[in-house]
Amino acid sequence: MQKVLLPYSLLIFFIFHCYVYGQNSVSGEVKNSLLEPIVGAHIVIEPGNHSTISNFQGRFEFPNLKLGEYLLSISYLGAKKYWEKIKLKKEDVQLVIVLDDDVLALQTVVVTGNFEPRSKLSSATSISTLQGKDLMDGLLRGTADLLQAIPGTFTDASAGEVFTKVYTRGISASAEDDMGWYYVSLEEDGLPVSLVQHSYYGPDIFYRSDVFTDRVEAIRGGGAAITALNAPGGIYNFISKGPSDVFGGEVLLQGGLQGNNNPMFRVDGRFGGPIGNNWFFSFGGHYRKDEGARNTDFTFSKGGQLRFNLMKKHEKGFIKFYGKLLDDFTNRYTGVAATQWDDPIAAYGQDFNTTALLMPAFSVDVPDGRRLSEGAIGRFDPSQGVHAQDKAFGVEFLQDLGMDWSVRFNLKYSHKSANWQTAISNAFVSLDDPLAYFISGAQFPLGQVVFNEVVSGEELARLDNSGILSGESFEYIGTGTLPYDAIMGTASWLKQNKSDEWMNKITIRKMTDNHDITFGLGLGFSNTSLFTQGSFGYVTYEPNPRMLQVTLENPGQPMIALSDSNGLSNYGGLFFDNARADVAQVAFFANDRCKLSDRLHIDIGLRYESMGHKGSKDQAVPFEREGGYDGNPITDYDNGILMPSGERDSFDFKYDYLSYSTALNYAVNDHTSIFGRFSSGNKAPELNYYFNNFSGVPINQKGQVQEINQLEMGFKGQTNQFSVMATAFWSQLRNIGIADFQFDPDDGSVFYAPVQFNDSRTVGIEWESAYTPLSYLAFTFNGSLQNAKATQWTVYDASDSVDRSDDVILDYSGNTLAFNPKIMFNLGVAYNKDKWNGYYRWQFMGEREGNVGNAFQLPAYSIFNTGVGFQINNNLSAHLEVTNLFNSGGLANFFGPNNFGASANSATADYIQANPDASFIVVPVLPRGTYLSLDYKF
Repeated sequence: MQKVLLPYSLLIFFIFHCYVYGQNSVSGEVKNSLLEPIVGAHIVIEPGNHSTISNFQGRFEFPNLKLGEYLLSISYLGAKKYWEKIKLKKEDVQLVIVLDDDVLALQTVVVTGNFEPRSKLSSATSISTLQGKDLMDGLLRGTADLLQAIPGTFTDASAGEVFTKVYTRGISASAEDDMGWYYVSLEEDGLPVSLVQHSYYGPDIFYRSDVFTDRVEAIRGGGAAITALNAPGGIYNFISKGPSDVFGGEVLLQGGLQGNNNPMFRVDGRFGGPIGNNWFFSFGGHYRKDEGARNTDFTFSKGGQLRFNLMKKHEKGFIKFYGKLLDDFTNRYTGVAATQWDDPIAAYGQDFNTTALLMPAFSVDVPDGRRLSEGAIGRFDPSQGVHAQDKAFGVEFLQDLGMDWSVRFNLKYSHKSANWQTAISNAFVSLDDPLAYFISGAQFPLGQVVFNEVVSGEELARLDNSGILSGESFEYIGTGTLPYDAIMGTASWLKQNKSDEWMNKITIRKMTDNHDITFGLGLGFSNTSLFTQGSFGYVTYEPNPRMLQVTLENPGQPMIALSDSNGLSNYGGLFFDNARADVAQVAFFANDRCKLSDRLHIDIGLRYESMGHKGSKDQAVPFEREGGYDGNPITDYDNGILMPSGERDSFDFKYDYLSYSTALNYAVNDHTSIFGRFSSGNKAPELNYYFNNFSGVPINQKGQVQEINQLEMGFKGQTNQFSVMATAFWSQLRNIGIADFQFDPDDGSVFYAPVQFNDSRTVGIEWESAYTPLSYLAFTFNGSLQNAKATQWTVYDASDSVDRSDDVILDYSGNTLAFNPKIMFNLGVAYNKDKWNGYYRWQFMGEREGNVGNAFQLPAYSIFNTGVGFQINNNLSAHLEVTNLFNSGGLANFFGPNNFGASANSATADYIQANPDASFIVVPVLPRGTYLSLDYKF
């Protein structure tokens, strides 16, 4: 028996011996240019398509590989892709791999603006990314401020975190101050943050970036026409942290002083890791309390959010559940008074760096015009700002169907609400102006008018305005006066918005030898409502405004209350909008990326979009009762409340259009490519078209679909030390509907002038470059040069009255397009060596026209930001950052003459010539902020 078994035993031992020694492992460490371990680098070894992710120590291992030749590739966001051929013989292979920095991330795979993941170098789009430290450096001041680092993007973040403006390549005309994301899509993990926009309801209200954000991908124009829902101007996609193979997280503590030493505090955190059987979780968020960059008597921002995702990976794809809970209060800054049209300086004791000119905090119950018969009231407290809430939940999956077919599905539901309680306008109203008294809602408040400070009860001024209707000046009675002999033309802005939204995108992909074909369906459904009510506020006109209780005290007559005890007047008489709408968006899209040769590809994409708007808005009439709402004849502040008449103006319109885009991309070599693209996109009207343009008249016509055509040619290249992306573009915007906000001082009514349809054209070049002469030193330079023209442009001048007999239409065709600088750029240097890091950046904004009449120019300005950091140990780092280092008083926006109800277009050349010493309203950039942060990673 032993003689029989022995040969077999030897054979089995030999086979096992050969098997063991015929298989080996490849392992190693992945480090950055500072020789620090990289966590989460994606490593692939072929053939066999084995993949893994580097662990917390930067290590990886591929065990039990057969002997032979392999290709190892490593990719990591912000690093150049690494390739190495490995010959696996009898011994294990151990590697130490150092990844070079890829400052422009040209070799990074991006998903935005493409139908399939693709590296920036091979993408025929003008796309930029923010990640890592660049993302963290811009975290504190909101979404728009963060995007200032994206070339070719105009951002106005002067109002704060919300009420911002973002647009590209002169596609800007309908991006108004209260709806500044009109042409672009703010996305979160590939789906829009919000499906609808209208006045004071934009996507920036519902998004906050924090340490749970992994990166930002930004595409300007081009492919956005066929890859985004109704957003042909561009896409800004904030992508959340993904799964990790190891447990880990981060806690970031930030504190600082802004403006006039106003404190802020913020804490961010995230944590995630595996939970077994290929399940992974990750969650994070932040909380902050911020007294604001300018002086107010209330906390400017407070609140935060929580986000999470839960992912199951399997052999042929993944499924992910994700969600967000946002509960946040913030406010927005209005303008500051200035004089000297040619070289603006702050006026009336105000300051470009510290003045907020907002109503102070108080609380009052105002009758709710929608339900007066029920005695309903609405609480107004300007310290609340906008209370934004967003409860969102979604599911996404990717499935390999075999035979080179795959499907990707993303579905999200969200419930949003935005409750505005803030002030609108802050104009100078002279006590010689009848408006100062008649806006109270009282018919003839003539005689002795008394102004008492609300908080102290002190009488500040008593005056006689008996002759004001005949052109005579008022006269003070006694010694008290009001600052600058004026009050502030301001109103309470109570606005309640709600939306329930469903949105999803399904994409089916088929790959062949020469084609990468994608087609799919995008859907969006929103049920939204709004209510707006405005009341006049009696407020002192001074840098730190005070509320005024105002009475009419004529001898021998009863005292008449022109305001309530808080200084609010003309309850609900300035604005009343109560509307609701259902929006349905359906889009079918298809794209083929065809391989013409190994280096030449052509992209051809189509998108058919159908959008339906169905809704109604209430007609309004004044509430009529003897003595006003409370029946008391001596309280004149509640005599003009607007309420529904019972009639509704309905609308039900559908918009259908076809967009297309075609592009060529040629890879000169592995590090250089050129591309060209032509796109024809469309922009359907937003809901403000119905809510703003039809006051008391039927909504009998649909809005115009704006047409956006763009031609671009780009270059992308990279050497060991230098990277560059440059794109020349031509863009045309047609059928721009413009309606200006107007005010009639004779009857105190607010209205919108008839819509004017206009065209514009912009040509320019945008670039992004980086130079790294040393591994620890990088210079960056990005920006744009452009020339934007209003090729056909008219403005309706209502001559400050509802009466149309004196109206005129002004023609400004051929003028420079407003708010589009000819040059803007960012120039910076970054240092990162041993335990120290730092940066210094110069942001330059060129001169811009303040209105389409080109009568006023916003001067160019520069802002310098800097920071320095120190790695205390492997887990803990500290960072000091200073924004607007030299406290620049640059002007970001222009609201026109310093009159209640005026607009930027009111400042015509004739007006400025006739009023050289008049004051006007500008919005300065935010002042200096100094912040210290401690970042603990584990």
